[in-house]
Amino acid sequence: MKKALKDLTLVSCLFTASAMFGQFSVKRLNDPAIVAQHKRMVFESWGDWRPYPKYVLGIQTNFAYATVWGMWSPKVNREYKDGEDIRPLKPTGVQNQRYAQLKFQEEEAKKIKAASDTIYKRSVQDLAHWTSATVDADPLWLLYYKRMLNPITYFPDTPQNFIEWRLKDNKTYEILYTSGTLKRLQEELDMIKEKYTMSRTIDMPRGKRFIMYHETLIRWRKFVEELKRYNNRTTLLLDYKNIFKNHLSTTLPAGWTPASDKEIVYNIMKQYKHKY
Repeated sequence: MKKALKDLTLVSCLFTASAMFGQFSVKRLNDPAIVAQHKRMVFESWGDWRPYPKYVLGIQTNFAYATVWGMWSPKVNREYKDGEDIRPLKPTGVQNQRYAQLKFQEEEAKKIKAASDTIYKRSVQDLAHWTSATVDADPLWLLYYKRMLNPITYFPDTPQNFIEWRLKDNKTYEILYTSGTLKRLQEELDMIKEKYTMSRTIDMPRGKRFIMYHETLIRWRKFVEELKRYNNRTTLLLDYKNIFKNHLSTTLPAGWTPASDKEIVYNIMKQYKHKY
């Protein structure tokens, strides 16, 4: 029984102490001077210097004011009270400046992120056009260069007869082969095919790749035009030889021999003797 009474007394004392401490804490937290300090340092106004002074016959009688803001207060307190408005959250306060700077930095961060995203997307696009693995999907290749450069792939690497060289007949092929023209044409064909293969298999910027396409196309057109020109020229030469051969065989007698220079001059003088 005594033990129970002791425990009950101890618990009552603890509750009483807690209540008293709570009242003391609430009193300190609601102290008018502290509340005024909070208002002064945050946003409301620069003032309300509690505790207030009290005068009796012109003499300061409030000891609390004298030790906090008055003649007995520290110098830093008086300088603080008589100094400029240093509220952090005033319209031009330090904290508002920090908030504005933070907002500005957030906007700059958004711009930088947008720029970096754009650079990343552009880099991905450039990489897609840079690598040779995606050249077949390029729109400009599909629309134009694939059709224009396709004949290069079907032309033999080392043509061996007039059909593979796209010549008119075997006689033309023999004339070009004998004169060494086909050797030079073969070298040009090798260069065209090598440039075409490089443009399709090497990793490079998209613009440079299409420049190589264009250069390859120009050289291929010149190559085809030269083949046609040799084809027509050789055919014309053969036609002239046949015509000349047939003309000689039909107009000249069998035992004809060319006259000497003296005979030619004599015949001309005899022909024009009575005309001048």
